[in-house]
Amino acid sequence: MTEQAPTLRDVAAEAGVSAATASRALNGSTRNVSEEKLSRVVQAATKLGYVPNLSAQATATGSTKTVALIVHDIADPYFAAGAIEVAEAAGLTVTMAVTDRSPDRELHIVSTLRGYRPDAIILAGSRIGDNQDTLVEELRAYQDTGGRVALVSQPGLPYGTVAIDNRRAAEDLAIALVTRGYRRFAVLRGPAGLRTSNDRFDGFRAGLTQTGVEVGHAAEADFTEDGGHTAMTDLLRSGLGATDLVFAVNDVMAVGAMRALRDAGLVPGRDLAVAGFDDISAATDVTPALTTVQVPTRTMGVRAMELALSGEDNREVVWLPTNVVLRESTPRVTTNRTP
Repeated sequence: MTEQAPTLRDVAAEAGVSAATASRALNGSTRNVSEEKLSRVVQAATKLGYVPNLSAQATATGSTKTVALIVHDIADPYFAAGAIEVAEAAGLTVTMAVTDRSPDRELHIVSTLRGYRPDAIILAGSRIGDNQDTLVEELRAYQDTGGRVALVSQPGLPYGTVAIDNRRAAEDLAIALVTRGYRRFAVLRGPAGLRTSNDRFDGFRAGLTQTGVEVGHAAEADFTEDGGHTAMTDLLRSGLGATDLVFAVNDVMAVGAMRALRDAGLVPGRDLAVAGFDDISAATDVTPALTTVQVPTRTMGVRAMELALSGEDNREVVWLPTNVVLRESTPRVTTNRTP
């Protein structure tokens, strides 16, 4: 015969307290529970092997003590450390879901999460496409149950958002690279519907235009390392002419591009300079170290979680600064290059 799991009443009886007191002690609402009773309840629960019913707790308290992060790609949680730090300090557990850059899957995940009633949802990553009405409707329905929402993204949806100026940052990078001596550029960009990619491509091109330089070649591919490898391989096959630098709109694409150059027998930084965007940890692990735009990833996570947990209908947009970091993948041009 299967042994029944211990119940809250079993814990209360073991501790010599009422079921209500045991409940308050175990669900974190310790108001009006003395230290002595709290200790007895915890010891009784441990002795009996009692596991709280989280679903029942959520119904009773309106809180599951969880926060959900929704990201587009498994490589996206660059901001997760900061978000988790704030969540844990608030006594919350962080879960994560991946959309694979599918708006339909993103919508399905939000709809599903409503049933699990996390205390907050943070959506991260570039917005895809222009029609966000259905997503907003789902998030509002979630908010109606007491949930809170924040974004790590671009402004545009009616929620607190942590953002960087992708266009301006890419523009600054382009100007810095021209100042370093580069004149003939190629760009590896993500899918056309991806706003982050579009903003960075447009900004980089605008920066070049200011200095009288234009983008010579451009290739579109997935916003991934393999996408960068594929796009770089395609450009090499079609011919890059006198191109002296390739800019990838994120670091993972840049790392893929460097791999493609090595596969073709070329040396990144010597035969062709490479620059990226984001300053992920791999940017300094690759050889040569990658020139990029430094994004304050930990701070993004911290501020997004703070917005989500503020307890208000906060629609503030928090703009964070970026910084161009020049490294060995774009050495200064010291000789004239033949057109």
